[in-house]
Amino acid sequence: MKLIIQIPCYNESGTLAIALADLPRKVPGFDKVEWLVIDDGSTDETPEVARKNGVDHVMKHTRNLGLACAFMTGIHEAIRLGADVIVNVDADNQYNANDIPALTEPILEGRADIVVGARPIDTIAHFSLTKKIFQKIGSWVVRVVSGTDIPDAPSGFRAISREAAQRLTVFDDYTYTLETIIQAGQSHMTITSVPIRVNKDLRP
Repeated sequence: MKLIIQIPCYNESGTLAIALADLPRKVPGFDKVEWLVIDDGSTDETPEVARKNGVDHVMKHTRNLGLACAFMTGIHEAIRLGADVIVNVDADNQYNANDIPALTEPILEGRADIVVGARPIDTIAHFSLTKKIFQKIGSWVVRVVSGTDIPDAPSGFRAISREAAQRLTVFDDYTYTLETIIQAGQSHMTITSVPIRVNKDLRP
């Protein structure tokens, strides 16, 4: 079993090394764990930082295409590289990488096709009240439209089975988080959520 952890990046040289330092090389249930960085047309040292910090695969867009495009480039490349499960994380070290086994467990046990990490929104100090309110409203709308019960729809920390990844298509250039949940729900994929932790904010 192979797990590929993908990280979409755009000018992330200031935080990428910190995020990579926390990523695991061993996860229960997997024989191989590889890292994939998708450089979305960065103009800084993002690809060099990735290679210096042991990233196995670096994909590069020649220009900035948007987060959703970078996400899907990673999905397609991870499938090509033989991933059985793909975990998506952010390059700003927002998510606690120690929770990756919690994300992958429902997939390994055959209980889910997609698992979304639910942040403790109410207790995140650097989230403004306005952001917390819009997060809750947005997640509620997605639950209604998709027929799912995902409490943190905008969370980018998620695990996806190979079969589910092969069925995903994102049309928006800049966001994939909400669209993929709606698509999964309407396509009758099994999608669930697990609580995850967050790290200290590294940037505004």
